Amino acid sequence: MTADLTLHTATIDQLDAPTLYRLLRLRTDVFVVEQGDPYPELDGRDLEPTAVHVWLARGDEPVGYLRILDDPDGTARIGRVVVAADARGGGLSGRLMDAALDRIGDRRSVLAAQSHLTNFYARYGYEVTGPEFLDGSIPHLPMTRPAPR
Repeated sequence: MTADLTLHTATIDQLDAPTLYRLLRLRTDVFVVEQGDPYPELDGRDLEPTAVHVWLARGDEPVGYLRILDDPDGTARIGRVVVAADARGGGLSGRLMDAALDRIGDRRSVLAAQSHLTNFYARYGYEVTGPEFLDGSIPHLPMTRPAPR
């Protein structure tokens, strides 16, 4: 089932409009519709020239996605990790995280994990670094993966 998926990476200037639309639709379908959290999912950061969009697709249809952003201090920020409902349970989030960490390399990285997913991110070396907060109406925890020494 996952062998027919292709991994893609692109910056905003490398994305065509139909692909960007499909990626944003996947995020909205899960974060806003499925999770019932009407928040401003489009935050402007997708358009940053250094933002890297990473996704797994079956043909033209994305089934998993995340983005990597550069914070002002040089830290990499992973966010918007999502897998379509009908594609869950096949390790796609793990494949996306592996690709993101390969891309990030030795840089420090951070993310805001939905609180129930902290154990998943801990498997990749992330540690909780602060108190729980609401992103929209969903509890999240800040997590950091230090740069390897």
